Amino acid sequence: MLDAYSVAELSSYIRQMFEIDNRLQDISVTGEISNMTRASSGHWYFTLKDSQSQIKCAMWRSSAERQSFIPQNGDAVTAHGRVSVYEPRGEYQLYADMIRPVGIGDLYARFEQLKIRLESEGLFDIERKRPIPAFPRQIGVVTSPEAAAFQDIQNVLRRRFPLVEVILSPTPVQGESAPPQIVAALERLNKHTQVDVILLCRGGGSIEDLWSFNDERVARAVAASQIPVITGVGHETDFTIVDFVSDLRAPTPSAAAELATPNIDDLVNGIRTIKDIINSLTAGHLADLRADLNSAQRTMGHLSPAWRIATLRQRIDDWSARLSRDQRKHIGLLRERLETRSDALNAANPQAILARGYAIVSQNGQRIKSAGEAQPGDGIIIQLHDGEIKARVEDNETHERYKRTLF
Repeated sequence: MLDAYSVAELSSYIRQMFEIDNRLQDISVTGEISNMTRASSGHWYFTLKDSQSQIKCAMWRSSAERQSFIPQNGDAVTAHGRVSVYEPRGEYQLYADMIRPVGIGDLYARFEQLKIRLESEGLFDIERKRPIPAFPRQIGVVTSPEAAAFQDIQNVLRRRFPLVEVILSPTPVQGESAPPQIVAALERLNKHTQVDVILLCRGGGSIEDLWSFNDERVARAVAASQIPVITGVGHETDFTIVDFVSDLRAPTPSAAAELATPNIDDLVNGIRTIKDIINSLTAGHLADLRADLNSAQRTMGHLSPAWRIATLRQRIDDWSARLSRDQRKHIGLLRERLETRSDALNAANPQAILARGYAIVSQNGQRIKSAGEAQPGDGIIIQLHDGEIKARVEDNETHERYKRTLF
């Protein structure tokens, strides 16, 4: 009995068979697009069909991002790529790396050749893209003055940012004579104006209508511009060479005007919001400063000479009151002592004794303390409380002068 394959082994074997066939690894298939899905990952999934059959297709993000033509359901296209097997479902499918619409063969080939050449020169590099000014004062517009695109641009600018000045550098945007005139219009804005950004625009049309913007001369003029360039050519699905060279690609002329300017309503609202924030922050900051000032004033009040002087003055008043109390108390004590001693002195004062009827007898300045100290005939002084009496001592019983008995 022959060995049996597993389903996975069989799918893997079939895939290997597809991949060793060189014709299937470099093949172009023509059909109609259906079931077109653009995944969030950036990959494209679609089906190519004709009246008799269909084949599932996938285009990875890396290839899809290089596509200038964005296919839609119902488009007749030629897809180039390789055929292989998606093993988990056992389905063969075309892994496309390029899609171009059927019927423009020569123009599309020229488009792809120029795109590859300019890309190899670095004209598409992100590093050379210049920033678009946030608040342009002047905007240069390169387009036909009769085109509806110019009116659309002016309407958008008047609505979004009426402060900006629009300078038109007119040029035809279609026909064989258009490319050199577009180049001249770009050069005029670079040499003779002070515009901040250039809008290179035209409305939608067929690939033939838009072919002036696939011209190498126009592409190189955009790359050589000293002023940032925003392109808005055709509709959202239209890509031209100048879109890859410019500093910013917009899907339409109106979108280019929007990308070039801020919205004045947003600016006004932003200013109001900032004003409210500033007022709130200022009020809060002032409140904090006021609190700090009050705290500093209280601290300085405790440290200031005036406060210290007031404190010392109150302390002096306290000391003065205490001293007055102590003085009064001390004087009272001294007065009591004085009165006590005065009373003692008064009690011992001879005058006080004399006032009670006593007398002091002295002779020749000497106090007579004994009766025997004075002899008859001696002169004596008797001191009373209110004066002195001079006397002479007589005998004990008779007074010779008056011849009479005294006692």
